[in-house]
Amino acid sequence: MKRSTALLLAGLALTPLSSQAVPINDDFFVAIDLNLASDYRTRGISQTQGDPALQAGATLAHSSGLYAGVWTSNVDFGYGLKTRQEVDYYAGWYWQATEEVSLDLGYIKYAYPKESQFNQSEAYAILNAYGFKAAAYYSRDLGNFIGEDQDTLYTWVGYETQLPLEIGLDLRYGRMDLKDPIFWSGSGQSRESYREWEAKLTRDFVGVTWGLSYVDTDLSENECMSNYGFTDVCTATVVASVSKSF
Repeated sequence: MKRSTALLLAGLALTPLSSQAVPINDDFFVAIDLNLASDYRTRGISQTQGDPALQAGATLAHSSGLYAGVWTSNVDFGYGLKTRQEVDYYAGWYWQATEEVSLDLGYIKYAYPKESQFNQSEAYAILNAYGFKAAAYYSRDLGNFIGEDQDTLYTWVGYETQLPLEIGLDLRYGRMDLKDPIFWSGSGQSRESYREWEAKLTRDFVGVTWGLSYVDTDLSENECMSNYGFTDVCTATVVASVSKSF
């Protein structure tokens, strides 16, 4: 079984990077992120078979905008695979032109202990302007069905705003493109891409951030089964979460 292991790092949601961070000195600070979610969905696909996930990340940042960090989560790919953890290492540069415009450039290495065939790396760029966001993640080393590396490109657009009652709204629509066809329908038709989307509401209460997301993809059950081995890891779901950043 081959899986798409790439994700949107929760640790990269620091905008700006210095918010809610612990200063070390005038130039360096550390940001810690903790998250508990009812399901670990990345790019619309469950990484935990629909089970809860406990996630944590730490970012060391410099006043120049340079940063590096690590992020981890439990995973479950089924089929008796030994890995139960994902560990992501990332580094990049965050540039804030104004309070409303920023650019984030970086590199991520995804590692899966005891199942190195899932390891992958990506370069990314995220542009944020007046609440609107556009991002691209490019990889050259995601394995295909015969074990060879292939190119992948994940792009998304989104919008983030504040609703009444201090409720945050975060919208995202993305597309995952692979070089080789990996999704097969019941009629035998194949394709090499899919679309996914998420609408998320958040609110700070009693010192933590509560979240509720609707997540879905345009993959059919047969297409989901053909690549991920299960029919229900690509279907629509609601994900509840509670997180803390400091």
